[in-house]
Formats: sequence, structure tokens, C-alpha cells
Amino acid sequence: MEQSTYRKLEFDKVKNALLSHATSVMTQERIRQLAPLTKISDVEKAIQETDEAITVYRLKGNVPLRGVYDIRPHVKRATISGMLNPHELYQIGNTLRQGRHIQQFIEGLLEEAPYPQLEAQTERIVVLRDMEVNIEHAVDESGEVLDSASPTLRTLRQKRRSQEARVRERLESMIRGANASKMLSDQIVTIRNERFVLPVKQEYRGHYGGIVHDQSASGQTLFIEPQSIVELNNGIQQAKVEEQREIERILLAFTEQVAELADILLTNLDAISRLDWYFTKARYGQSVKGTKPRLNDEGRVRLVKARHPLLPDDEVVPNTIEIGDTFTTMVITGPNTGGKTVALKTLGLLVTMAQSGLFLPVEEGSEVGVFTQIFADIGDEQSIEQSLSTFSSHMVNIVEILQKADEKSLVLFDELGAGTDPQEGAALAISILDNMHQRKACVVATTHYPELKAYGYNRERVTNASVEFDIETLSPTYRLLIGIPGRSNAFEISKRLGLSEDLIGRAKSLISEDSAEVDQMIASLESSRRAAEIEEQEARDFAKSAEKLLADLQDEMQQYHEKKLKWHEKAREEAKLIVDKARKEAENIVQELHNMKSTQAESVVKDHELIRLRKKLDELVPDIPVQPKAPHQKKEEASLQPGDDVKVVSFDQKGQLLEKVDDNHWQVQLGILKMKVATSDLVKLKQEKNQAPKPMATVRGSASHVKLELDLRGERFEAAITKVEKYIDDALLAGYPRVSIIHGKGTGALRKGVQDFLKQHRSVKDVRYGEASEGGNGVTIVVLG
Repeated sequence: MEQSTYRKLEFDKVKNALLSHATSVMTQERIRQLAPLTKISDVEKAIQETDEAITVYRLKGNVPLRGVYDIRPHVKRATISGMLNPHELYQIGNTLRQGRHIQQFIEGLLEEAPYPQLEAQTERIVVLRDMEVNIEHAVDESGEVLDSASPTLRTLRQKRRSQEARVRERLESMIRGANASKMLSDQIVTIRNERFVLPVKQEYRGHYGGIVHDQSASGQTLFIEPQSIVELNNGIQQAKVEEQREIERILLAFTEQVAELADILLTNLDAISRLDWYFTKARYGQSVKGTKPRLNDEGRVRLVKARHPLLPDDEVVPNTIEIGDTFTTMVITGPNTGGKTVALKTLGLLVTMAQSGLFLPVEEGSEVGVFTQIFADIGDEQSIEQSLSTFSSHMVNIVEILQKADEKSLVLFDELGAGTDPQEGAALAISILDNMHQRKACVVATTHYPELKAYGYNRERVTNASVEFDIETLSPTYRLLIGIPGRSNAFEISKRLGLSEDLIGRAKSLISEDSAEVDQMIASLESSRRAAEIEEQEARDFAKSAEKLLADLQDEMQQYHEKKLKWHEKAREEAKLIVDKARKEAENIVQELHNMKSTQAESVVKDHELIRLRKKLDELVPDIPVQPKAPHQKKEEASLQPGDDVKVVSFDQKGQLLEKVDDNHWQVQLGILKMKVATSDLVKLKQEKNQAPKPMATVRGSASHVKLELDLRGERFEAAITKVEKYIDDALLAGYPRVSIIHGKGTGALRKGVQDFLKQHRSVKDVRYGEASEGGNGVTIVVLG
């Protein structure tokens, strides 16, 4: 892609937006050099990089990638024996530290899920912990060499500081001496030429002796090093020289180490910068609310509710744009400022972004073909210097496009044939489109010429499109309508603006009958489309209401049965309490009778009387069954099989067994409810003798048995859902308890769509991914009921 195409599609502005998310100089360089890839394998890898990085951001919220410096110049200087300074060493040490942090961070992620692209870069990072720690102990962020850089340096600095303390003490005693306030301009110790001095008034210069190092601007103050501290200052200077030698030795030692490890350091930097690039793409993808597009090598593009990434969210109108499947050429007609050029740029820019490894501001299910070339003739580039008119400038671009375009090209024409005589311009436009169509290139062109409205009806794999215009508000809606050509709204607009009916009628009589019929046809198509959209929305709303009502009814029935169980249990507990109380009272009565027996004569209370009374009390206790059981229950339990008709005793409801949950429970279908029921609560119902046998595992009208799996790989989303719906019905008729649906892993959009549909299906009891032996995430296991 040429730079002019970048500019026309505004890809350079997208790159500027990417720059705002970069955290390192290397990533900024990579963004400036960014260009769309042309091999589908390369594009898939670039998209996968972004996908993994976005997943990490969604799960973790942040990535430790701050503080990475461009150390390439430092490493290069070290390899040619140039001594590194402390600031450069600090940047190398900090980059080593950030490399170790990001490696640990990603290794922690790999314990939870695979991230192949992130792992590949992490494996390139070599942790140089010793070098990192040594640099950390040697220099600080401000570029100073620390005392901890070496024991010798610490000793030298301690010696120097001790000498400086003695000099300051000697000078401070002079400041406090007699007449010091009279002879000194200021009673302070200061430094000149790295030596401690006193500010002495001019007239007392001979009092202290020593060396004059400086004087004030007025000449009234001399900065004198008293003779008594010259030797002490000399000692300090000597200590500084020794200190500087030690610092240079330390820096040279680090420089040699950097030179030895140059290849490792540069490899680390490249791996870290690539990771930073992945996460920069992720941050940008989040900022535009981007999604991962599916890729193909067949030139198909389908952008669902695509938004131009450079337009504000509150202004952009999402449009679904598609080409390359049932048609490879699309002609967009419509009024000026209606959004034709924006739709054209959106298509070209989003394809360019996808081939650059970026997520797109589109909805799930979008697909992008990988093109080897993208051409755009958009905008007016007339040149005074080259004496090019608007038409000529367009033709220069078009001639170049015609020389290079092929079946792997995406070609975008804005106002094709404009800038010259309308009849000739329309003829040229048709000729150019025919040429591109013969080359099998994907072409989208915008035009004002009414002659091109019929173009889509006369050629195969060509369609018309238009941008919608609201006659009521006299403004465009910016909605792209594929399959409907645009029409002039001049008469309607003029009428609403107040032009008389006579003038409008006269104008209508002057246009050809064919043009009038075409406009009427387009108006009818638009009216039918609006009606169909309204009916479709009403149907969707009705379906949602029905689904909600069904869900509410299921919840209410579930709650009813749960409450019924609770009430039954509560009543049983209350009855048990009453019986227990009565039994205790009876025991008290019997105990009293025993007491009477022991205190009275045997003739008064006989034993058989006690036994009779006790039996009578027992008969008063009502029988409260915990759970009614059918006779010969154990024999029935062993013969229960999936598909048997049973009676749930506690609910007094008939149902059908779906599957055995465990040794003591079954899954039972009760009407529209599926419930887990204890085996002891089930009674198998006898099958009627004349009952028809269960249907075989075949579908009426089909010559073969229903398979236990459905393969959707390679299917488009809408066709896949239709196949799944029919397959579930066939499987239910066949009596299968469980089936498998193969959708592959891919981008995950088909997998998610299929699972969302199955979870809403009233006959699907459970949905799960396959085990490793069953196909893993590429297969969905469906339990029917």
C-alpha cells in the first residue's frame, strides 16, 4: 500500500492514535513503520497477538511494562569500548528488571491458560539477575554512583567526608573568632574551585593569608582559602581524585560486562518491545471497543455494524458492510453528504487495520478477507503545478490502479467518472467497473450517475447500494442500504421547501418515463424494506416476550413445587410434634397407673387392665407416613430405564425418565419441567399392551440414520444455526439422549453463537464442552431431554 492510500483512508491517523498507547520508543518506531500484512498466516498471527493481550487486560487489568528504555545505543557504545555513564547503566538495569517482571507475570498467566504468542516472546528473555542487582547497588535513578558500588569507593568517600568535616570545623572556629564579624562579609563557609573558603572583606585580605580564589562583582569581597587549611583542602582534592578513579574503574567493569552480554541484552529488548507492541494493540482495541474478526483468503468481507474508528461514538452511525461473497462489485449511489464516502473509507480502513493485526470497531461475527493490495481513489487531488484538473487527477490514479489490480485486490473508487461530461463520465465508469469485474477484484464505487443504478441489475455478482435519506427531516440518516440503489429526492425536497405543485408537476413531465419508473421502483423497495424491518423487529420483540414468559412460568412452577414440598414437610413436622406431645402425656398417665398399682392393693388395678389401657393409647396415635411408597419398590427400582413412564408419588404427577443422576436419583421430565427426583419417590407405570413401539433412530423422509454428531466447520453463522435447529429436532425424533456438535475452535464466534442458541432451546437439558478425548473446546456436547 502506498503512502497516498494511507492518507486517503486515514490510516496515518489510526497510527497516531496507536502512538498514544505506546510505552516505549521501540514500539513507537514499530507503529511508524506499521503496514498491512499480505499473507493470511502472518495476519492470523498478528491478530492472535492482539487477542491474547486483550484477554490478559480483561483478566488482570494491567501489565508491568513501564520503565523500558531504548538501550540499543548504550549497548552499541559498550561494544566499541566507550565507557558507559551511570545514567546509561541505570537504564540498562531497569530494562533488565522490567524484563524479569514481565516474564514472571506471563509465566503466572500460563499456569491458568495457554498464550502461545506471549509465551514465545517470554521464552526469549534471559534473566540476568546478578547484573541487575549489581547495577541497582551501583547507580541510582539520578545517575549518581552509590557508595555501595564497591567497598573501596565506600572507604574513599568516608575518608573524604571525614576530611571535609575537619576543614569545616576549622573554618567555623574562625567564623566564631574575635572580630570575625568585622572582617568577614558574611559569617559562612563557602566553596570556590572545589575548595573551602571564607568571604573576607577587601581591607582584611592579609589577616588570614592563604590563596584568593575569587572575588565578588563589586570587588569588596574576596573568597580566601586561609593558609592554615590549604593542606587539608589538598587532602580532600587527593581523596576526590582517588574516588573518581574508583568510579571510572567501576563503570569500565560494567561496560565490559555489557559488551560481553550485548547479544542477550538486545534479544531481551526486542522480546520486551514486541510484548509492549502486543499490549499497545490491545489498549487501542479496548479504546475503540474492538472485536476480533475472522479471516479468510477468499476476498470475503462482512463487517457487522462497523463504526469508523476516528468518528466520535455519539456521531458515528454503525453500518453492516459486506462484499466478496454473493457479489464482488458494489455501486453506492445517493445524495451528497449522505455518507457514501464515509462508508467507503470505513471499509478500506477496517480491512487495512485487520491486516495490520488490530481489532476492529465492529460486532462479533465480522469477517475480513486478506488482500495483497488495497487501492483507493478518494478525494480531489488536483495539482496546479502539474496542470491537473479534478477529472485528470482522478484518471491518473485510476490508470495506475488498472495497471496493478488483480483478483487479490480491494479497489475503492469515490465518485467514479466525476469531473467531466455526465454522459461520458458514466460510460467511462461502466467501462472501468467492467474491467475490474473481469479481473475478479473486489470493487466498491460511489457515484452520482443515474446510469449506474441499472449496472447492478445487468451483471452477475454486482449489487447496488445507497445511503438513506429522510424526506421528513430533509437530512441523511447515514445508513447504508445494500441491494437498493439511491434515488434523487429533488422533487420531494423541493416540495417540502415550498416549491409550487405546478412547477414540480412540470418538472416531472420533463423527465423520461424510464427514469420515473426507476424512481418509483426504488421508492417501493425502500418502503418494503422499512415495513420488513418493522415486522422483523416486532417478531424479535414477540419472540423475546414469549421466551421471557416461558422462563417466568418455569420459574413459577419450580417455586410452586418447592413450596409444596416445604409445606408438606412443615405439616409433617407439626403433626409429629403433636403426636410426640400426646405420647408423652400418655406415658405420664401410664406412669401414674403404675404408681397407683404400687401403692394400692393388687385387686384394685389388675395387670391386664394396664395392658389394655396401654394398647388403647397406642391405637390413638395416628400413622404419619414419611413418604408413601409403592409396593415391591425394590423390584421396580432395579428395572427403571431412561424413557420409562413413571409416577412421582410426592407430586402425584406422571413423567418420563431422562437419565440416572446417581444411585439414588433420576432426572425426570414433568411437563415442561426437568427435576431431580429420588428413586424411592418413583413408581414405574406399566406400558399399555397396544402401545406403539418407539420410533427407530431415523428421520421421516431420510434414507439414512441420524448421525450422533453434526459437523459445522466452514459454515457461516446463519446457515450453521439453521442446521443446528433442524439437527436437534431430528435427534429428538430419533430418541437420542446426547449428541455432539463440531464447530471447531477458530475465533470462538460460531462456538459462542451455537451454545447461546442451544441454551435457549426448550429441549436441551445441558450444554458443555467436550473432554480432551471428545475434541475439547472444538466440540459441544448436548444433552437432550
